[in-house]
Amino acid sequence: DVQLVESGGGSVQPGGSLRLSCAASGYTGNPVCMAWFRQAPGKYREGIAHLLNNGDEGYADSVKGRITISKDNANNVLYLQMRNLQPEDTAMYYCATSSRSDCTWNLVPSAYKSWGQGTQVTVS
Repeated sequence: DVQLVESGGGSVQPGGSLRLSCAASGYTGNPVCMAWFRQAPGKYREGIAHLLNNGDEGYADSVKGRITISKDNANNVLYLQMRNLQPEDTAMYYCATSSRSDCTWNLVPSAYKSWGQGTQVTVS
């Protein structure tokens, strides 16, 4: 079975940085697409970044310039480096995978097949 386990969340002050990790297991080969989502209390889950196995990546406008998605293919770990965090970035952050070669960060969550349990990021 595919398993995704996020880590690296925490509490930071505005302007701070965090690096989230998502360890993927149970795959044969590399997932076609991996992405980061976040969900704040009372809000919909929103995609913020994606990374395809061909290297293509994309970011939501709300976070562009402040986050970087990357992957250690040898160890199947997805990362999200976040900088200049603001209170509006407070949310549970999830990683997800999709088998769609056209996947992007702005696809609906139902397009993603596997999800982790999330890691909380609080900025205050």
